[in-house]
Amino acid sequence: MKYIHQTDSWPRFTWDIPKITSLLGPVRNRQGRLLGRMEALGLPLRSEAVLQTLTLDVVKSSEIEGQMLDLSQVRSSIARRLGIDIGGLIHSDRHVEGVVEMMLDATQHFNKPLTKDRLLGWHASLFPTGRSGMHKITVGAWRRDIHGPMRVVSGPVGRQKVHFEAPEAGRLSVEMKNFLDWFKNAQDLDPVLKAGMAHLWFVTIHPFDDGNGRIARAIADLQLARADGSRERFYSMSVQIRQERNAYYDILEKTQKSTDVTKRGIDITKWLEWFLSCLNRSLDTTENTLAVVLKKAQFWQRHTSGKFNERQKTIINELFDGFEGKLTSSKWAKITKCSQDTAWRDINDLIDKGILLKDTAGGRSTSYVLKYS
Repeated sequence: MKYIHQTDSWPRFTWDIPKITSLLGPVRNRQGRLLGRMEALGLPLRSEAVLQTLTLDVVKSSEIEGQMLDLSQVRSSIARRLGIDIGGLIHSDRHVEGVVEMMLDATQHFNKPLTKDRLLGWHASLFPTGRSGMHKITVGAWRRDIHGPMRVVSGPVGRQKVHFEAPEAGRLSVEMKNFLDWFKNAQDLDPVLKAGMAHLWFVTIHPFDDGNGRIARAIADLQLARADGSRERFYSMSVQIRQERNAYYDILEKTQKSTDVTKRGIDITKWLEWFLSCLNRSLDTTENTLAVVLKKAQFWQRHTSGKFNERQKTIINELFDGFEGKLTSSKWAKITKCSQDTAWRDINDLIDKGILLKDTAGGRSTSYVLKYS
């Protein structure tokens, strides 16, 4: 069995034009309608939606690779870099800052050329210590395969599944030059299709020791920003891919082992079908994100911030922004750096004001949820 990059047709891609066009049209239409809706909301709500989208994009893209980032740190880092006033900014560690730096460079500077130096800079941002976990890796340079061939895997250590083997290190200079030349010069291709192709092409080459998936998704985000002609991001492929991680690795593996290879090229119709369908579902998920943003705005319109102390405002915003797990008095005290007694007083005050409710699900510790009405 040959992987697609081992065939004589690599990297010529073909696809079923009528089938892909029938999927592409509705997606492009939905993108346009979404941007129109957001334009009508006004700057404050758009900024909040962008912050929410980019935060989830960074967090979920890292989760796909098994790296868990602190959501509050990511949100603070993005808000600080974009000049969005959220109050109560917290310190972010260098790993969070690196991922955020890469993602914002991709989406906020989408019209800048994608070059080797830019990719190497992204990679260096992802691994500021020169290590992936406990292991030292080659940073800011193409991989050298010191420990053997690059295998693309998923799953927990000890039970990892190999999906395919990437091109050997000796091919990387040529492979990446071809990819970057194509990315620069393929101007007659629909920009959304180009995003799907770029994702597949880059992840097939897998040019780095680690971080290839995150960089592939950043490249796709850059290209989708070009498709929208906007730095404002209101939907996230990474959030959707995280929800469909098994399907993502399954279609990736099937495409790498595809037998749909002819002299005309490698048929990637199934990959593009999956990519466009995933993008369409990400637009569905965006509806939920926007609903939360609007609900948060309506809450603060109904309740003046003067009714709450700073600790209460911090927790209320965190509950709207995607609080991890259940809110307990212990978590309250830890997040706001107050005593347990102060946490109890804050919580009971919000219960009396009709803002918080006790979670009826029960459990070992009493937890609390927002009352949205």
